[in-house]
Amino acid sequence: MEGNNKIEPEKEGLLDKAKKLVDKADDFLDEQVEKMKESKAYEKVSDAYEKAEDFVEDKIEDIKESDVKEKLEAFADKTGDKAEDALSKLKDLGRKVAGKTADKLEDIAENIKKKTGDEEEPENA
Repeated sequence: MEGNNKIEPEKEGLLDKAKKLVDKADDFLDEQVEKMKESKAYEKVSDAYEKAEDFVEDKIEDIKESDVKEKLEAFADKTGDKAEDALSKLKDLGRKVAGKTADKLEDIAENIKKKTGDEEEPENA
């Protein structure tokens, strides 16, 4: 049991050392971040970022104010109307083709009847 008591204090010592090391690293990183924030490069990057952000916001406002939505809706309406016209024309064409096909099939059926009827008459006579 004494062996167990010796191991636990060593583990606590390692954990304490690790915690202290992590705390030091955290403090070091905080110091470095503060130094960087005070640098001119950071200031220039921050300014550039703010300008870019303002530019994007302005462009978004321009788009909102430029009636793009209304223009797109009008375009969609025109496209819809043209699509309806095209669909109507296709339906008419389909009806005409179906009618002509039906007529042609009737003609073929009549020709077959005539040929079959002509051939059967001599055999019956």
